[in-house]
Amino acid sequence: MANNNSSVPQIRFKGFVDDWTQQKLGEVAEFAKGNGYSKGDLISAGTPIILYGRLYTKYETEINDVDTFVDMRENSVLSEGGEVIVPSSGETAEDISRASVVAKSGVVLGGDLNIVKPNATIYPPFLAVTISNGNQQKELSRRAQGKSVVHISNSDLKDVILQLPCLGEQTQIGSFFRNLDDIIAATQRKVSGLKQLKAAYLQQMFPQAGEKVPRVRFGGFSGEWEIKKFDEIADVVMGQSPDSKNYTDNSNDHILVQGNADMKNGRVVPRVWTTQITKTANKGDLIISVRAPVGDVGKTDYDIVLGRGVAAVKGNEFIFQTLTHMKLFGYWDRVSSGSTFESINSSDLKGAEILCPTLSEQTAIGKFFHNLDTQITTQSERAEKLKQLKSAYLQKMFI
Repeated sequence: MANNNSSVPQIRFKGFVDDWTQQKLGEVAEFAKGNGYSKGDLISAGTPIILYGRLYTKYETEINDVDTFVDMRENSVLSEGGEVIVPSSGETAEDISRASVVAKSGVVLGGDLNIVKPNATIYPPFLAVTISNGNQQKELSRRAQGKSVVHISNSDLKDVILQLPCLGEQTQIGSFFRNLDDIIAATQRKVSGLKQLKAAYLQQMFPQAGEKVPRVRFGGFSGEWEIKKFDEIADVVMGQSPDSKNYTDNSNDHILVQGNADMKNGRVVPRVWTTQITKTANKGDLIISVRAPVGDVGKTDYDIVLGRGVAAVKGNEFIFQTLTHMKLFGYWDRVSSGSTFESINSSDLKGAEILCPTLSEQTAIGKFFHNLDTQITTQSERAEKLKQLKSAYLQKMFI
């Protein structure tokens, strides 16, 4: 249900109509601090621990699984379950105001963590979400102190003004975002799993160093792969940057691709345009970065202008996967290792020696990896849409 009253959110779960109330966090919670430990203390197995950096690198509304461990020392602070943890230091004021619920007991809570123990009138997942979003997040960002490193203390948290619905509505909201986070995390795990699967197949379905036959092969194919120079099997166009005075942000001008910043998830993403045409690539061409980081590769769905940081390759799906293999297993790192600025030139690219099977085997390999890439793209797009959905709901379901 939508509502324009400033004391209630725009969207609410059915059955809730009362105004939200204001209350200081210090009136409904107790506070503590984590103690000790750093990344250098981590071991492969032991007592589970949460370090403050996890809230930046792997943010979750509720932390259920902990995969970092330490040898527990005396005076360690252990979770009881249901605590809300907030980093006490970070790089930016915006990043520092985020919170997660520790779901399980017996987890060591490391230093640089503020620990908030809400009373029975507060549903912990709701508190974690509200600290991380809306007016409360903005208030904490304003309170953050420092320059290169910002800080939030328990005294700052105690003074935060919460916008609170009844416990029942808190539970509905907190559970909704916790479940949404679980779906996002599961989708991201699928993406990671598919990427790992592709890397494993790339290793096995292309000949390894010193070999001319792959370890894994489709039925019906045999014999050694043939060594060829790259420009024997693909046309290469090296980029040349237009004059910077001709750069624009007008999408009616020519799309300019300068480097890996103009590619995302294996596709060219328009970012900069130009009125000057230098070297060009056509829709369907492969684009490879030739300046740091060397070897990132993508496809273009547009006719584009090539800057000097990239080259265009006219080749089939097998060539695309070959370039992916070369990047993944460090070929270009070895080629460019002697230069002060990591880059490759026309001779490096055109003269690169690669192993090629027959055209029919190229087609089979290309089709296999294209299908795998399609699955990765589908799951990546689903994860991105879920994140956008979460962001939209956060705007509408909090004051």
